[in-house]
Amino acid sequence: MVREWDARTASPAEIESLLDTLNAVLVADLPEDPQWQDSFLREYQSETMPGERRISWVAEDESGHLPGHANVLLLGDIGVVELFVHPSVRRTGLARTLLTKVVRRVYDEGFSAIGVEVVGGTPAVSFYESLGFAREYVETRSVLKLSTVDWLAVAETAGEVSDGYRLEYFPGGPPDELIEGYAVAKAALRDIDDGDLDLRPSSYDPQRLRDSLACLHRRGMRPYIVLAIHEPTGAVAGLTEVVVPAQHPTRADQYDTIVVPDHRGNGIDRALKSRMLVELRSAEPRLTEVQTWNAPDNEAMLKVNAELGFMADREWYEYGADVPELLHRLDPKT
Repeated sequence: MVREWDARTASPAEIESLLDTLNAVLVADLPEDPQWQDSFLREYQSETMPGERRISWVAEDESGHLPGHANVLLLGDIGVVELFVHPSVRRTGLARTLLTKVVRRVYDEGFSAIGVEVVGGTPAVSFYESLGFAREYVETRSVLKLSTVDWLAVAETAGEVSDGYRLEYFPGGPPDELIEGYAVAKAALRDIDDGDLDLRPSSYDPQRLRDSLACLHRRGMRPYIVLAIHEPTGAVAGLTEVVVPAQHPTRADQYDTIVVPDHRGNGIDRALKSRMLVELRSAEPRLTEVQTWNAPDNEAMLKVNAELGFMADREWYEYGADVPELLHRLDPKT
């Protein structure tokens, strides 16, 4: 049975069953990834940014277990779908049934585009491509094992930023007086048309950044920020962001690392990422890995990652589809 589901009111047994299915998928598809924990899993599935909505469905078997889950995040002009089914019930049509529920709701909500993030080398690639999803964007995930880090060298690199700049570290997020400059720096990427579908959109205005940081905290995801400050002007010249999720606290996610174009060539990107690693080492003693994502043509950042010891791991794809066309493929009677 497939039914609409709300994580906020789900029973503890349902949350536990969802976690079991998610971890079974990880074992099958990403065996090197850490298992998820139930800490803040309910909040992870329910908390959203202002103006965004998440709608979820589960498949329930005769024993009350949940071997399948799908949700769609409605944001901006696109619906972003997440779907997983237990390996034991793959190729039974369950994933297609769940996706049909999602696409029909997205259609009814008036959205014309739908997107999904897919990990390369997993069965999801052929599943979505068989339904007509088009690959729009490719990123390379890289993983740094902290046990391999040369900490003396990293500490030295953290100080190798040109005169006139200083690095500042903010666990939990920057103070309000720096939020506007933080937003201006993040906006440096806003006008770059690289084909990204913005399935994980960045925030470019001060209030949106405040809301984003608050949402992270509600979802059990601890943010850490390092900013590069241009001392003559006080402007934010660069930034890097790391989030440590309560759901998998041994592996952190490094989000945007940005150097404002006018300040490039001063060693800021390398120093930012090095300073972050130094701070994480003491702030998160359980942490063993950091993962990050970059476009394959972002040679400068890939070089910095390689120098710090990040190892390219998998390609991650963003797929998109036209909602009316997809709904017709899934249900020709529509």
